Amino acid sequence: MKSKKLLFLNALLVLVVMFAFVSSANAGGKVYKIGMSLAITGPTSDAGNPYAKGTEDYFKFVNETKILGNDTIDCTIRDDQYKTDVTKRNFEEYLDDGIVMYLNYSTGSTLGLKRDFEEEKIAVLPASYHAGNLVDSNYIFLPIASYSDQLVILAEYVAKNNKGAKAKVALFVHPSAFGRGPVADVKKAIAAGLNIELVEVVEHGKDLDNTAMLKRLMSKGVQYVISQTVQSPVATMIKDAQRLGLTASSFGEAGKITFMGAHYTGGNDLIALAGTAAENYFWTTGFNITSVPGEGTDKQLALAKLFGRDDKAANSHNYAAGIMVAQVVTETIRRAKAAGLEINKENLYNTLNKMNGANAYHPYSTSGPVTYSKTDRMGVDLLQIYSVQNGVFKKVGEPMASEYMKKIK
Repeated sequence: MKSKKLLFLNALLVLVVMFAFVSSANAGGKVYKIGMSLAITGPTSDAGNPYAKGTEDYFKFVNETKILGNDTIDCTIRDDQYKTDVTKRNFEEYLDDGIVMYLNYSTGSTLGLKRDFEEEKIAVLPASYHAGNLVDSNYIFLPIASYSDQLVILAEYVAKNNKGAKAKVALFVHPSAFGRGPVADVKKAIAAGLNIELVEVVEHGKDLDNTAMLKRLMSKGVQYVISQTVQSPVATMIKDAQRLGLTASSFGEAGKITFMGAHYTGGNDLIALAGTAAENYFWTTGFNITSVPGEGTDKQLALAKLFGRDDKAANSHNYAAGIMVAQVVTETIRRAKAAGLEINKENLYNTLNKMNGANAYHPYSTSGPVTYSKTDRMGVDLLQIYSVQNGVFKKVGEPMASEYMKKIK
C-alpha cells in the first residue's frame, strides 16, 4: 500500500514538473543569449559606462514590450576594465553559455580576438570603430563609419572651408591602437590629393598641462587640431587653450586654433568636462544627439527615463551607441525569426549580411541607415558634423560620407 502511494506521489510530482515546464516554455518563449564585455570601470570607462547602460536598457525594453513576441534576449554584461586578457576570458565563458552574437568594446581586444571570432564564426559588433578591425576579418561588423572616415571627413571639412593658403593641421591621438589607427589613412588621403598639410601627430600622455605642446603647434602655424582619443584629455587641452587665449572663436580664425574630433572626443560629456572652453569645438559621429531635437532623441530620453537613468547618462552619445548595437542585434533576430530560421550564429550572420538596399535598417539612434553585406561591414556610412554654439552641440550641414576614404580603400 505504501509502495503504491509512493508511486502515485512520484507520478504526480512528475506531472506537476512537466506541466510547469510546458507552461513556462509556452509563456516565456525562447531565450536568446548575447554576451557583452566592456570597460565599465578603468580606462575609457567614461564612454563604456553609459554605453553599457544603453545596451542594458534597450534589451530590457525589448523583453518588456515583447518586440520578439514571447521570445526574450538575455544579455550578460561584464566589466573587463579595458584589459584584453579579461575580455578574452569573458568571451570564452559566453561561448560556453551558448551566445548567438557578441558585443565587444576596445580596439585592442577586437584586434586581439579577431582570429577567435573567425574560428567561432560568430557575428561581433564592437564599440571600436577602427578600420583595421575589418582587415582579414569576416565576422566583425562596425556599427558606424570608422575612425578613419571620421578624421578624414573632418580634414575634408577643413580643406573645403579654410580661408587662404593650405590649412596646417595637427592630430592629437590616444597612445594606443585606438588612437593611432586612423593616422595612416589621413596620410593616404593627403597623398591622394586632400588639400591640407599634416604638420605633426601628437600622442598625448597623462599630462595635466598642454601649454608647451600648444605653443609649439602655434609656432609651426597650426590652425586646426583634430583629435582621436576620449573626452578627458581633449577637455584638458581645450581648457589650456582657452587659458592661453589660443582658441578660435569662429571656424578657421587666423592666428588661433580650431579644435575638432572624432566620436569619443565629443558630445555632451565633453561640454560637462570643459565648460565654456568647448565653445566652437567641431565633432563628428554617426549618432543623433539630444541637444538636436528629433524623434530619435525623444525616444532615447524616454528610454533613459523609463529605466531611471540620470541626465548625464540619458544625454550621452555613448548611451545612444549602446542602444544602437542592441537595436541591431534585436532587428537581426527579428528578421531571422520572420524568415522562419533557427536563431543561431550562422543564421544571424547571414541575416546581417542581407541588411542592405531595400532591406537597410533605420534605427532611431543614428544619423543614417545601417547597411551590411559580405563586402561592406561598416554600418552607418553617413556621418554628422556638430559644433558647440552657445554651450550646446548643433548640427553643421547634413550627414555625409567621406569622399577620400572611397578613393583610398
